[in-house]
Formats: sequence, structure tokens, C-alpha cells
Amino acid sequence: MSRKQQRGEVTVERVLDAALDLYAREGEAGLTVSALTRVSGVSTGSVYHHFGNLHGVISALALRWLGRLLGEVGTALTSHQDARSGIEAVVRAYLDFVRTQPAASRLLHSPFADQEGAARAREIRDNQEARLTPIELWLDGHRKAGAIADLPTPVIESLVLGPVIGMARRWLTLEDVDLEEAARVLPDRIWRSISP
Repeated sequence: MSRKQQRGEVTVERVLDAALDLYAREGEAGLTVSALTRVSGVSTGSVYHHFGNLHGVISALALRWLGRLLGEVGTALTSHQDARSGIEAVVRAYLDFVRTQPAASRLLHSPFADQEGAARAREIRDNQEARLTPIELWLDGHRKAGAIADLPTPVIESLVLGPVIGMARRWLTLEDVDLEEAARVLPDRIWRSISP
């Protein structure tokens, strides 16, 4: 990698780190190009060069953290041979991610992320293929072995992640649920919904 490419990567990282910091402190409204340049020390021209516009910064930030979340969830799932243990590990890993990365989780569960997901679903799926493929293979193997209900993958994903995402959104917005309690209760309840 050339020095110019290395500098470009450092610039991108500085902007994305500053963007998450601003998002955590001030929400989406506080995330402006001028605030980004002030906090990151990166010029306005560099922000536009690397990201196109502010929307591009937020989109890149969401993709970065989606990749990290999928990585943690995928590792939790595929590190278990047993179907039930894998599904339960996914639930705990997701909730743990939300608890330990609240700013990134707020972004990933925001209306912006929902709109991006709807508008760019295929592109996002292609971008995350390396993380999603092992998850799909794991599910396929357990479904074919009869260890998981014979349901289409999107249905299994909805049954497993739907309640977890609902709990995460509630904790991130209302803060009226205990994520540790959810991590104790939800895995068994979710497992029952997809067990054969």
C-alpha cells in the first residue's frame, strides 16, 4: 500500500471516529461537516473527497459498525456446534454489543439506518457477504440436520433477531428494560420459536 493510500485510510478512520463521537454526544443533528472537521482535524475537502457528503459519512459509519456487529454475532453463532447453543449465543452477543457499544447501536437502530437498509438492501448485503455467508451455511446445516425448524432463512432470522432488535431499540430509546435480564430470558424463548 502506498503512503498516499495509508494517509487516506488514516483520514477515513479519523473522520469515522469523530463522527461516532459527535453522534454519541449530540445525536444526528450535531453531526455536521463543520463539527466533523473541528473534531477530526480533517479538512472539509478531505471529508467530501472520501465520503462525497455528510450522508456518505453517516452511511460509511453505519456500515462499519454493522460489519462489527455481524462479525460478533457470526462468531458467536459459528463457534457452537450445537444449534441451541449457537442461537442462544447470538442473542447474548447481540445484546452485549448493544450494551457495550450504545452509540454505534443507536446509529444502527436509527431511522437513518432503517431508510438506508430499505434503499440499499442488496448493496449492503453484498458488502457484508463475507460475514453473512458463514451464518447462512451454519443455519443451512442445522436446518438440514433437523436441529432447527425447516423454515426459510428470512423467517428464522426474523424469529431470532426480531425480539432482540425490539429489546435493543427499547433499551436505546426508553431505557426501561434490563439487558442482562433480557440476555437470561430471551435465548430460551427464542430457541423455542425455531426448534424443530
